[in-house]
Amino acid sequence: MSIIHFGTSGWRAILCDDFTTPNVAVAVQAIAEHLKATRHSSKGVLVSYDGRFMGERFARQAAEVLAGNGIKAYVTDRDTPTPVVAFEQLRRRLDGAINFTASHNPYEYGGLKFNPHWGGPATYDITKDIEKRADALFAKGGAKAAKSLDWDLAEKRRLVSYIDPAPAYFTRLAQLVDYSAIKRAGLKVIADPLHGAGRGYLDEALLRAGAKVTALHTNRDPYFGGGAPEPAEGHIDEMVGMVKKAHAHLGLGTDGDSDRFGVVDDDGSFLMPNLVIALLVHHLHRTRKKWHGPVVRSVVSSSFIDAVAHKCGLEVVETPVGFKWIGQIMTQRDILIGGEESGGLTVFRHVPEKDGVLACLLMAEMRAIERRPFRAVLKQLYAEVGSFIPGRSNFRLQEARKQALVRQLAAKPPAAFAGSKVAKHITLDGHKFVLEDGSWLAVRFSGTEPVVRLYLEASSAARVEQLRKAGAAYILGGKA
Repeated sequence: MSIIHFGTSGWRAILCDDFTTPNVAVAVQAIAEHLKATRHSSKGVLVSYDGRFMGERFARQAAEVLAGNGIKAYVTDRDTPTPVVAFEQLRRRLDGAINFTASHNPYEYGGLKFNPHWGGPATYDITKDIEKRADALFAKGGAKAAKSLDWDLAEKRRLVSYIDPAPAYFTRLAQLVDYSAIKRAGLKVIADPLHGAGRGYLDEALLRAGAKVTALHTNRDPYFGGGAPEPAEGHIDEMVGMVKKAHAHLGLGTDGDSDRFGVVDDDGSFLMPNLVIALLVHHLHRTRKKWHGPVVRSVVSSSFIDAVAHKCGLEVVETPVGFKWIGQIMTQRDILIGGEESGGLTVFRHVPEKDGVLACLLMAEMRAIERRPFRAVLKQLYAEVGSFIPGRSNFRLQEARKQALVRQLAAKPPAAFAGSKVAKHITLDGHKFVLEDGSWLAVRFSGTEPVVRLYLEASSAARVEQLRKAGAAYILGGKA
């Protein structure tokens, strides 16, 4: 595998191991060459970073390499959320964006995301071209083959400059979210950006909307308090405790680069992203009469989303895993909402990228308009469309067993699991088996580590466990 390899969301590697300044120079040079080859280099590139170690230095280095290639670089003046980067790139109609972020990964990871001119994550054909160009540069001497122009000289030639993207983004949020409803409800909110780039964005937007905000972890900390900056169950215990202690209406969190969201109800219960997406399908359909289009979700996201969408008379479009696929659909047609089970979401005519800050604001709006806890709305929806219980397990396999499983799935996939026949076999991304009783399980291979992921869903917890046992038996031993 190449040193620079793009997964579902950019190139990520351990800082000071593979993610180094010489390798970053190669990656950015490869991007510059790709932009020139595709004739998308005349309008400039936005460069940004999250709050990790070396963020500013990597951004400055990227700007100097772009300048060395005659491409103008607009560098954000502080660590900046990924959705803000995407919005500002589109607002300025730039040729692309380079964002140094490893999102929700632990502090030891560095990362680089590249967005082409349409503002969403680069697709496979683009990242493969960048990887090939990087390989060729390594063969020519690595960082020595990269062109670079010192910042001061580049600044004199007007090839680099700092920008503040916050004001325009806050204006956009106010257009998308009903701030007046939030203010009227007098919402009490606990906001937790987890030391990430959402500091001064998530809390500030809620304040501008008129909420009463208690903000946690608003200092920049490249260690993220010693944990992973992921607003998921087990990572946001302090926020959960504060919601209950302060008798807040809800808790809202974002990850390291604020593209993912986390939502806590007033009793401290965590809402899985699948539930948030389904709730917002219901809410947006009721409140946004001028918004139109299908509900777009990844293949391993919950069928609860489908059930709510169909109740609302909405089309559902299924995509492979990775938000770039949802973003691609947004370049072709309008959508009401797009989301994935890992905590990413965007809406009608917004950025073709995950926006955790917007997702949190929309949930605050929904809580304000409904004037009841999220669990009460969910109870109503379950009564109308049925229950959907998700599950997930990871398996680390020896390479021989992994390859045998790949061959087995391709040559003779199972016809039944846990006593129920397979009604539909979907190979959009991995293998998803929809069973006759409406439950399903999916087997998907990680592209970056020796892990096989098992996704599950059924109408009861007991059935989920039956499927988990059957899925595990198949993955480990080949029997369903």
